[in-house]
Amino acid sequence: MLLKQLYLESVQRLFEAGIAEPEIEAALLLGYVLHYSRTQFFLALEQEISPQHILLFDKLLSRRLLREPLAYITGEQEFWSLPFAVSPKVLIPRPETEELLEKIFATVRQVGLPSGPVLDLGVGSGAITVVLAQELKDRLVFGVDLSLEALQIARVNIGRHQVRSRVLLLNSDWLTAIKQEGRFALVVSNPPYIATTVMDTLQPEVRDFEPHRALYGGADGLSEIRALAAQVHQVILAGGLFFMEIGADQQEAVLKIFSSFPEYDRLQVHSDLAGLPRIFQARRC
Repeated sequence: MLLKQLYLESVQRLFEAGIAEPEIEAALLLGYVLHYSRTQFFLALEQEISPQHILLFDKLLSRRLLREPLAYITGEQEFWSLPFAVSPKVLIPRPETEELLEKIFATVRQVGLPSGPVLDLGVGSGAITVVLAQELKDRLVFGVDLSLEALQIARVNIGRHQVRSRVLLLNSDWLTAIKQEGRFALVVSNPPYIATTVMDTLQPEVRDFEPHRALYGGADGLSEIRALAAQVHQVILAGGLFFMEIGADQQEAVLKIFSSFPEYDRLQVHSDLAGLPRIFQARRC
């Protein structure tokens, strides 16, 4: 069978299964099986595919048709133009989180930071941790996660991107492993913020495959955000910054939660490229 025929057939099957962007998904999965880059893939469309490759591809495509995320099938997701290892033990890094990081770095360039290390709360795959270490080269970066399995994935990515010498990972429930005194110039978090009441409305890729503990923030999606508001100010240096990704419908509630703590000021919520309020920012007084 020619690669072109296999590609077109798989695009149709993905489309019929209701999977978004079936052309991209089919090309990426075939490229993974054949060890081709995107360019190599499209240059090889008239190539004959071996029965062994067809068999492997059919097995992987069957998993995708059952709505298992492509990143879990291939074990990798691109983020910040870098490859990151992922597994069902961690959330798949998303473009919205790249926008969180872009806002952080733009703000740091504009207003600066006190001297001191950086803290990533909820490390997951280590994507945020790695990018913080790469972009803020004069800072130590601490990363905290409750999941030992997630920290194992993060260690792989930290080593892969050669920032191990400036990253320290801790197994902890938010700040329980960190001495409660101002020490961090910047704290970043992408906490669980999806309400359990909307679980059934999520895409199957998210609802059925990604780790629930990293997704859901209680009935209203705000339980972990409330916990962070009560704790984070204890470890941020005066003048230090806190950034957090939030749900698009949580702006008013998050501002209300943080405004109840006098330790924070300059509360802001920034919109993402889609115009949705997704990036929360606060300063430690």
